[in-house]
Formats: sequence, C-alpha cells, structure tokens
Amino acid sequence: MTASGGSAVTVDAADGGRWTSLLLAGCEWLWPGPGLMSGPRTGTSKFVDAGGLDECFPTVRGTPDHGGLWNQPWDGSVTYADTQLTRTFTSGPDTVTADYHLQAPPGFRFIWAAHALLDCAVGARLSAPDGAVCRLYPEAAPYLTAPWPADAPWIETTWPTPLDLSTYGPSDGTAVGAVLVDCPTVSVSDRGAILTFELICPGQPVSTALWRNQAGFPDEAPYRSLGVEPMLGRVFDLAEAGPGDAAVVPASGELAWRLTVAARPV
Repeated sequence: MTASGGSAVTVDAADGGRWTSLLLAGCEWLWPGPGLMSGPRTGTSKFVDAGGLDECFPTVRGTPDHGGLWNQPWDGSVTYADTQLTRTFTSGPDTVTADYHLQAPPGFRFIWAAHALLDCAVGARLSAPDGAVCRLYPEAAPYLTAPWPADAPWIETTWPTPLDLSTYGPSDGTAVGAVLVDCPTVSVSDRGAILTFELICPGQPVSTALWRNQAGFPDEAPYRSLGVEPMLGRVFDLAEAGPGDAAVVPASGELAWRLTVAARPV
C-alpha cells in the first residue's frame, strides 16, 4: 500500500505477511535480508531470516521458532491453532499505522512481536528512557564482566546496559538480544532521520525487543542486522513467561492493539 506524504509499506502476503519495504521521510528503513532463499517460506519448518518485518506469534524464540505465522500466507488475516489475527494498515504523512485484532479463546497467553530488521549504517543510535529495565539474554554472557547466573534465562540491567546497546557499531563478532521491559516507544536515529515505534495495548504488557547483530550470527556465515521489535509481552520465549510476562486474551475472546511507525528528518 502507498499513501500521501512519501509514506509506503509493502507487504508480501504470500510470505507470511512480511513487511518488505517501509518508506518514511524519504528513507527505506527495512533491511532486505541476507538472501538465504528466494520466494515464499510457506511450509518451511525451520525459520529462515528473510529481512524486513516478520509477525511473530504466539512466541518469538522457543517453539515454534519465530512463531507460527511467517511460514503461511496471509489474506488480510491469518489463523494459528484456534486463533485468528487480522491486520489493517492506514497511513499519513511519514506515518504508518498497523491495527491488529485477535480472536482467541479467553485466557489464551501469547507473545507477539513486530520483528523489524532495519537497514541502518554503522553509528545508528537507539533511544529509550534512561534507566529502563532491560533483560539481557545468555548470548550476552561472554561480553559481561560478571559470570552468568546458573540456569538464568535472562538477567535484568538498566538501559543502555553494560554493552551500550544504544549504538549500532562496527562488525565485532557480537550478537545480543534484549527486551526493554514495559517500554512502548523506541526511536532510531540514522543518516539524518529519526524513526519511532510506538505500541499501544491497554491492560497488556507492552515492551520492545532488540537484536543487535554486528556480524556475530549465525556462526557459519555471519551477517549484520539490527532488530527493533515492538512486543506484547516481556520475554522472547512464551515458555519462559512468568506472571505478567505474556499477553492474555480477555473474557470477550478478542484483543486489539495498534503499532504506529513514524519518521522525520533532522
């Protein structure tokens, strides 16, 4: 779809409803991917990184890896088990809004993330509230001064963490995932423009996941990618979600949320 003001989002409905292009403020923001395969990933059982923005539901990490939506086609909506997720786009000048509506059994617990991989240059900066709680995941252990606690799925620190995740640096062989807990808004500054994500879902845990890959993943053929992932939930893996860490469908059997992505030149 396209809209006025130089805004456009392009979606590949056949490939998991993946956002393949996000044009805002005259910039293309989505990373085109490492070229691991061509054509839709329909029916593929192991997640293949295709770049752009994947819809992850009902988990990000865990089973199924990156959720169960990326490997099936969309037609305005998509089903998973006994749930149905519908997505509608609207646009304004340098703004794209995605409205989501989920129908699912009351009490259904899930994690959802807009798994956006951005096409940013070395030196891009991420902005989040100073002191925000940030959960670091075990891949960060080799880069920390303190030993990783035994069997801990994550450790909590404060933004921007000892690793300074606010900077997308040069290729140094690192790849780190984190979740900014209860943080609904994050901005990225890159090449003269600022991109802002804002997620709204009253009564549900709203966070932002991050993935900073500076040529540290995968081991056999590492590449670079910067993930900024507005999220319902506080963890990557639904199986690790404690009380309050996952979104929960209310008694009505319906839940709605809104993701707004906006950009402006600086």
